[in-house]
Parts: sequence; C-alpha cells; structure tokens
Amino acid sequence: MNTELAFVLLLLAATMVMFALNRPRMDAVALIMMTVLPLTGVITMSDALAGLSDPNIVLIAALFVIGEGLVRTGVAQGLGDFLVKKAGSSETRLVALLMAIVAGVGSFMSSTGVVAIFIPTVLRIARNAGIAAGRLMMPLSMAALISGMMTLIATAPNLVVNSQLARKGHAGFHFFAFTPFGIPILLCAIAYMLFARRWLAGKDKTGKIAAARPRLAEWIDTYGLAEREYRLRLTPQSPWVAKRLDQLNLRAASGVNIIAIERQKLFSTVIVEPTAHTELQAGDALFMDLQNNTAEIEALCERFVLEKLPLSGNFFTDKSQAIGMAELMITADSKLIGETVLSAYFRSKHDLNVVGLKRGQSPIAGNILDESLRVGDTLLVAGPWRAIERHQTDFQDLVVLNMPAEVEDVIAAPNRAPIAIGVLVVMVAMMVTGIVPNVQAALIGCLLLGLFQCIDMYDAYRSIQWQTLILIVGMLPFSLALQNTGGVDMMADVLLRALGNAGPTTMLAAIFMLTAAFGLFISNTATAVLIAPVALAVADELGLSPYPFAMAVALAASAAFMTPVSSPVNTLVLGPGEYNFFDFVRVGVPFTLIVMLLSLVLIPLIFPFAP
Repeated sequence: MNTELAFVLLLLAATMVMFALNRPRMDAVALIMMTVLPLTGVITMSDALAGLSDPNIVLIAALFVIGEGLVRTGVAQGLGDFLVKKAGSSETRLVALLMAIVAGVGSFMSSTGVVAIFIPTVLRIARNAGIAAGRLMMPLSMAALISGMMTLIATAPNLVVNSQLARKGHAGFHFFAFTPFGIPILLCAIAYMLFARRWLAGKDKTGKIAAARPRLAEWIDTYGLAEREYRLRLTPQSPWVAKRLDQLNLRAASGVNIIAIERQKLFSTVIVEPTAHTELQAGDALFMDLQNNTAEIEALCERFVLEKLPLSGNFFTDKSQAIGMAELMITADSKLIGETVLSAYFRSKHDLNVVGLKRGQSPIAGNILDESLRVGDTLLVAGPWRAIERHQTDFQDLVVLNMPAEVEDVIAAPNRAPIAIGVLVVMVAMMVTGIVPNVQAALIGCLLLGLFQCIDMYDAYRSIQWQTLILIVGMLPFSLALQNTGGVDMMADVLLRALGNAGPTTMLAAIFMLTAAFGLFISNTATAVLIAPVALAVADELGLSPYPFAMAVALAASAAFMTPVSSPVNTLVLGPGEYNFFDFVRVGVPFTLIVMLLSLVLIPLIFPFAP
C-alpha cells in the first residue's frame, strides 16, 4: 500500500465515522472532503469539482422538481385519498395498498419526497383507525426504498451506478431495467410486512398528540356555523341570473354571505371566488352562510326561485382546498375599530367573508355583520387562501391569530393535475424510447410544468434537496482518488484472492453484502459511489459482464432497511413511528437477506455473466 492510498483510506475512514455520528451533517462532511482531497495531490481541484458537471446531478435535481409538480397539483394527495377510500377499516388491506401506491409513485420521483408526502396521510389514517403509527411507518419507508428498484430514475444510487458504467465505456441500463427485480421484491415485502408488523406494535399515541393548529371542524363547532350553512342552486327562472353580486346587495338586504360559487364547466366543476363584479349564471351552486334567522331560507328559495341542494358534512371542510378560514385579531390602531363589517366594506377590501366574531372567549351569536368592532375582537374569516396568506405579512389592521391544520394540505394548483400527469407520461416516454438523453427529458418535463403553471420558480428551487446533491458531488472525488491510488484495484484484488475460485454467483453475493455492510454506517448514495467502481473492476478482472455486478450494487444500495441512518427515508419515519435503532435492525436484517437471495436468483437470469 503506497502512502497516497493510505492517506485516502484514512480520510475515507474519517468520513465514515462522521457519517455514522452525523457530526457534522453529511453534506458538510462531503464539502470538507471535496476540499481536502486535492491537498493530497491525488486529484486536482478540477477533478474534485467534476461532479458538478455530471449530467446525473442535473437529472436528480430535475426529478425533485418533477416530484414537487406532482405534489402541487394534487396528484400525490389524490393517491392518499384513494388509499383511505379503498382500504376501509382493514389494516391488512391498508398495508398492502400503502406499499403498492408508495412504490409506484416513488418509481418516478424522489423516494424521500414520497415519504414526506405520505407521512401526514399515514398519521391521519392511523389516528382515525386507532392503529399505532409504528405499524404503518415502517411499511411506508420499506416501500419507498423498494421504489428505487423499479426504474432507472427512481433513486440516486441507480443513477450513480449507471454513471460508473458510462465512465467505463459501457452502455447504461435502460429505463425499466430495474423493474423485473423491483416487482418481485415488492410482493415479498408486502407479505413480509404483514407478518413483521407485529414486531412494531406499540401503544397508539396518535390520538394523544394535540394538534399544533385547530381544525376547521373545531371552529365550525365553536362559532356555531353548522346550522347556518346552505347550498342553493340558481334555476334559470331566478331573478339573480345575469346579475352582479354588488347589484344584489345580499349581505345588507338578507344577511346572506356567499362564500363560494360552484360552477359547472365543460369537463369539470370549478370553485369561483365571489367578488362584487361576479356575475351569477343559471346552474350556479351558491355556498352560503346565513346570518339571520335560518327559518328564512325557505322563504328565500321561494322568493328568488332557488333550489335547495344537499350538503354533505359542512362546506368549509368539504371545500377546504379552495376555501380557507383563519382567525384574525383587530389591532389597537386598526381603522376597523368602531366600524361594522358592512360599513367597512370588509369583503371588498380584503376578499374575505366574516363568518364569526369572538369578543374575549365568547363568540357573539346572531347577526354579526352590524356589530360594531372593537380592539382585540377576533374575526373568523372565510375565503381564498391567497387572501388569508396576504394578512400574514400585512399587519396594518389585522393580525393572523390562527391558521387551521388544513392549510398544510392545500394544493397549490389542483386544476392542473391532468397536465402534470401528462407531462410525467411525456417525460417517461422520452426516457424509454431514448429520443433524447434522460437529463434532457427531465429538463423538458420541468419546463413544461413551468409553462403550464404547475410549478413556479420559487417552489422549483425549494423542492431540490441540495443536501443530497452536495453529498453525491462531494463523494465522487473519493471514487476518483481510490482509482488513481490503486485503492479500487486493491479492494477488487482482496475480493478475488478471497473468493476468486468460488464462482461468479458467490462473488455477486460478496458484492451485495459489501454494499449492504457499507450501508449500515453511511448513506446508500455514498455507498454506491464507493462500491460501484470496485464491482466493475471485479467483473473486468474475471472477464465477466459488468451488468450483473452493477445491478447488485444498485439493488443492495436500495436495500437500506437495516439502520435509520442508511437512508433519509428511514430517518424521516423514525420520529413519527416512534422507533428506536433496533426496530430497524429487527425488521430490516431478515428482509435484507431475503432481498439478497432474490437478487442472486434473478440477476443471472436477466443479466447473464457472459460478456
């Protein structure tokens, strides 16, 4: 072993220790090593920065943006709602569907992003079903990791391994090369977790966790809104048809607040935000808050030829994606003091309807529109989320006291879900057919999402997990340094001397176990960066095809089930699932062995050893 290699291995050992201790954070460690390695003279600074120009780094960043587009348009949340509807009260069906949906979604976006999306949904399901969250969080993380075994773009280790193949002059894997492995492993995982979840059973604490924010249902009960909600349709004979709201003056004349208008379009129903200049159309369904005696509703329908429609639940919660609520407090120097809601033209100025008024701790009953407002009064308002969010930065007359928990689930662009799905299909089609390089297909997808307003630039930049990108970029110089100093060849020689006569399948098992062992202490992405060159060197020395060994590294890197630090996916569910380190060991180690056995059977069948 030469001096340069010894120094590189010493730095690598220090890196692994810092990764295991998580001190400092992983991306900081990668930056430190990217800076220190050129000082050894083994690589140049240009070599250390070469990862920044790697197309796979750009591809990974673009995929984060694609995933955010699916979130903002409600595609991901719609899948969560589908899960709740189909699973019912069956925990077995819930686990199976959860894992299948998460693995499917994770095939086309970041597995970390998928877990982040589904954690609130799973917690809500667990709370409503009385199931310990720990019985569902581990299946969630396992399915997200297995999603990395479904397609080429599903996880960073796949792209890292693919990049190593390209650097060695080999053709990379095609888009669905991983699918024949991922589907059988997913089926085994579902069956395994239906058995292993008993090891995760614990106290159900989900119902004891107080929500940080109130829910809309609580406000509806506190302010007594339930008896004031109505949904009325304009018949063609109604005198309101073709009239603007400011011409009708409904609040002053009848104590009626129109919160939202449901209007039928050609292929869908949209929610129209009512303004003074909104013109009503025949067939519109009006969501109303009636301030006066609710007995007048029948007279209102008869007088203005309106049809009373059924209202399931309450319209604030049913339409929480379009209609928001918040509690606002009147400040000491507010111009609203001494005014009424009507005299202050509150809705015209703020785009919000006042549906409740609280003075001190007690809500005021009756018609609140004519009540003189005082300093410290709390107004419960309803209207578009954008109008509510405006008050979070404008403190002139009103201060936001409370936002409901539902604000965290609001979809930014719900009407663009079909467009986002179409863009995803186009991107995948370009990748599968090879019309353009994968990175170019992903960038085209990002531009299309922006063109059709599925995502804006701010959210695009915010969606990119820079820590993951910096980790990959910072670890790539290690791979080059080990190659330049003979470290890769040395590790390959050690494996060959120990197992060279044992056959290719045994060598494949050794590569898988080496990758899994590294994954106990460092992230699966960093593991792929380090082990992929060794695996390809072993294949080259044995005169065998590089593809079985590259696939073994990719599958083993995604099989990061054994510790909470092996992947950010595991780290995310650690808290919500109330797990400890050995919960992952207890569940993850047996399943990692199952994945290894399946891989050893399937890899030679799909990628023969013969070059």
